[in-house]
Amino acid sequence: MPRFLSIGECMIELASLGGDMMRKGFAGDTFNTAWYARAFLPESWAVEYFTALGDDRASGEMLEFMASAGVETGRIRRLPGKAPGLYMIHLDQGERSFSYWRSVSAARQLADDRETLRAAIDAADVIYFSGITLAILVPEARKTLLELMQAARDGGKTVAFDPNIRPRLWADKQEMLSSISAAAATASIVLPGFDDEAAHFGDGSVEKTIERYHRLGVASVIVKDGAKGATISDQKTVIHIPAHPPAAVVDTTSAGDSFNGGYLARLAADDSPSDSARFAARLASAVIGQPGALISREKLGL
Repeated sequence: MPRFLSIGECMIELASLGGDMMRKGFAGDTFNTAWYARAFLPESWAVEYFTALGDDRASGEMLEFMASAGVETGRIRRLPGKAPGLYMIHLDQGERSFSYWRSVSAARQLADDRETLRAAIDAADVIYFSGITLAILVPEARKTLLELMQAARDGGKTVAFDPNIRPRLWADKQEMLSSISAAAATASIVLPGFDDEAAHFGDGSVEKTIERYHRLGVASVIVKDGAKGATISDQKTVIHIPAHPPAAVVDTTSAGDSFNGGYLARLAADDSPSDSARFAARLASAVIGQPGALISREKLGL
């Protein structure tokens, strides 16, 4: 059975219900992508999430939630005395900001057991990770992850990476930029958001972002540019995919993550990159029309 593996941090999510009432959920960029990949991959595919969790009640509830979504969790390590990170969503006319509590997150140790991580990667056909996955790791663990990603790509696996640049997670800007570039160099597909690339790498255009990632050896680059759509390049052809206008913008929390999940799911099911991106644009549009990061396939109507 072919297998999609996503590696990173899933957190406890607190979202406002109005006033002082909050709704508890579970989400995180790489888990969000795994959720949407599971929703739209054929049933013949397995979807697995790899992280580390604590031995507390919330970690157990998170595992139950993942399993209920059809996401496999068998290789997730449970670390005594640790717990998941937590974040709170603040919304202003559909645009989100966050407050985080993640200093003791177990996920920071997800790459400490090299052999367990290697086993998960070896069992997968498509592997996905992000700049947030990198940012929460200490340098030695980050090195371990990237060595295994490079070996996976060299072995013929599809490695997909979203830079998902979050400066607050990094102690040093140069370390952030060099780590993201090193990660991209291990990937066969990179899915950057142009606003982040322009702000932090200084790219003056989508074309500059594409050129920079191709110079790192990335075969396929898909640049997401919000309402301006997405641009796909395989070094030979460049295709622009228009955005799909949403009926209303309710919550943009998982726009990029859902795009990634939909794109990689359709690509794995042998759709063309352009058709996969058109579907991903429709999916992201439907997701931002609903509150929360994780929307069921039934509510999306796709």
